[in-house]
Amino acid sequence: MYDETQDDSAPLTGSLLLAHPHLKDPNFASSVVLLTRHEESGSLGVVLNKGTGERLGQLSSEFADCGLGEVPVYLGGPVNQNQIILAAWKLIPEKGQFQLYFGMEPLVAQSKMETDPDLEFRAFKGYSGWSEGQLVGELEDNAWVVSEVDAESISTKEGSDLWRHLIMEVNPELGLLSLVPEDPDSN
Repeated sequence: MYDETQDDSAPLTGSLLLAHPHLKDPNFASSVVLLTRHEESGSLGVVLNKGTGERLGQLSSEFADCGLGEVPVYLGGPVNQNQIILAAWKLIPEKGQFQLYFGMEPLVAQSKMETDPDLEFRAFKGYSGWSEGQLVGELEDNAWVVSEVDAESISTKEGSDLWRHLIMEVNPELGLLSLVPEDPDSN
């Protein structure tokens, strides 16, 4: 949960935003957002758990030609869904670090893929963006739960399973709420 006593300059960049179980906005319900930038002027991230079932090679032969054809495509957010954002990451356990490459050009991504087989690559259609003060307001309204990046989970779990797992790790009570069906009559 967002701590209102938290110093406003405390870095949220590199955190995960987990949609509160009561958040019903169809763009973000049950979402896990990797926050890649959080500044006074606004915030930017990508939804990690909304796979499209597509591969980059299906979108353009340009990606297949440079070895990125099999990279999975995710819906990064509601903003500019015609834009493809390339990202790669890995956990460096011995240093306790999460290494992220975000917004790479295709040739840079190809080079990284060739030189570091441990990187996990994803492509995102669009992104999630917040204007000045908007994300802070949503955090104060408890629309989001802030979490550290769990590289193993974001690499091994998909969809709402990832969201539920992370929510349960941060706050078991909210985790239980995440198990309630959208339509209780269908239970």
